Amino acid sequence: MTGDALAGRLRDIVGSQHVLTDADLKAGYETDWTGRFQGKARLVVRPSRTNEVAAVLVACAEAGVPVVPQGGNTGLVGGSVPSGGEVVLSVRRLDEIGEVDAVAGQVTAGAGVTLATLQAHARAARLDFGVDIPARDSATIGGMVATNAGGIHVMRFGHMRQQVAGIEAVLADGSIVSRLSGLQKDNSGYDLAGLLAGSEGTLAVITKVRLRLVPQRPHRVVALLALGDTAAAQDTLTALRPGLPSLEAAEIFYREGVELVCEHSGLLPPFAEPYPCYLLLECAGRMDPATELIEALETSPPGPLSASREGGTPRRPADASPILDTAVATDRPGRERLWAYRELHTSAINAAGIPHKLDVSLPPGELAAFERDVRALVAGAAPGARVILFGHLGDGNLHVNILGVPPEDETVDDLVLRMVAERGGSISAEHGIGRAKLRWLSLTRSEADIAAMRAIKQAVDPSGILNPGVLLNTAMDCGR
Repeated sequence: MTGDALAGRLRDIVGSQHVLTDADLKAGYETDWTGRFQGKARLVVRPSRTNEVAAVLVACAEAGVPVVPQGGNTGLVGGSVPSGGEVVLSVRRLDEIGEVDAVAGQVTAGAGVTLATLQAHARAARLDFGVDIPARDSATIGGMVATNAGGIHVMRFGHMRQQVAGIEAVLADGSIVSRLSGLQKDNSGYDLAGLLAGSEGTLAVITKVRLRLVPQRPHRVVALLALGDTAAAQDTLTALRPGLPSLEAAEIFYREGVELVCEHSGLLPPFAEPYPCYLLLECAGRMDPATELIEALETSPPGPLSASREGGTPRRPADASPILDTAVATDRPGRERLWAYRELHTSAINAAGIPHKLDVSLPPGELAAFERDVRALVAGAAPGARVILFGHLGDGNLHVNILGVPPEDETVDDLVLRMVAERGGSISAEHGIGRAKLRWLSLTRSEADIAAMRAIKQAVDPSGILNPGVLLNTAMDCGR
């Protein structure tokens, strides 16, 4: 089937306005959020219903044209953009969201529903969703499930796979699998929802998801702590956690990241003087957790500590405490200001250049040494490169961002990921493998692991039509 013939068939399925062939219209679908990964799509197709997705996949399979499923295109490893010649299947128009089932504490959402829309919908019913990420206004539920997104609340609620109670998806041959009942107990075979979560669009196109909701936590308090290094941050968090059942975020970042954020955004520095390391804590509950947090800060770390609750005004604690400075905010503007120092890292880094983004996780006992050693490793391999680190201290996930290295030069990527593997970590904590880390998958997955994944891929997508070259090296000839 010629390109024109395929486009015509797809227009019959979804409507002419939802098959994009013009270069300017396709451009936004062809480059990932970092700007590092891009390729030309044969066309972009935007179905609005599950049966349209099925018909699109049948048409593409018969034409022998591979398909790249795409949600909000907020991925960071090149897993949702074409490498050249594929059809991009956008799920953004699959944006229906059902009524909240308050009895079950669940809701069914289309793959194109954004996280922010889901959050607002759940909160209107006095419930909430357990996963949150800074890209909430753009990231779609289907993409978040496909990549098993993590985010800032994993330490309390887990990642996306743990929120999924059911799923609907279309296989490569157009078959529709649907298990959306949301049953708490269903031991009738393989867990297809769990399998598709984290599959990065290589096994099926997710069209709907049944999601678990959590009780709303309307009262929040945020504390920003200044510390001497990663080890001090870990020790502080370890000491605080037993007294903080309401703790749901523990984010770590460093002096150079704060300086970059302030330079990019115009924010004033959080404290009167800079510090090597920062730990941001957020507690949330149905009752105000501020007293609980301040009492934990006063009693858990060595030495007394005092903190202001008015909009984040800092006070210097006693010298005996490992906490060098602190700011605590209970009002929304104050909380948002403290969170900005963490959440603006990604946009500030992207504004400074095209970064090498390495999302890794380490055993807790290795994290402090890794943070120190990875800086030295990059300095030795790429003198002049800038290393910006931040991440989720509560679950051992550190984001290594390297600026000043050409996008195509993977020397530092190789060195860093090998260091991670040697220390018992994972080369991908929450962003997936995508195209960016394909060559390093064997560092932390065994031959048997990869063989099993290949067997599953072959069983459900024997022609390799879905997202070739992502997660597993099964690229098709995209030039036909």
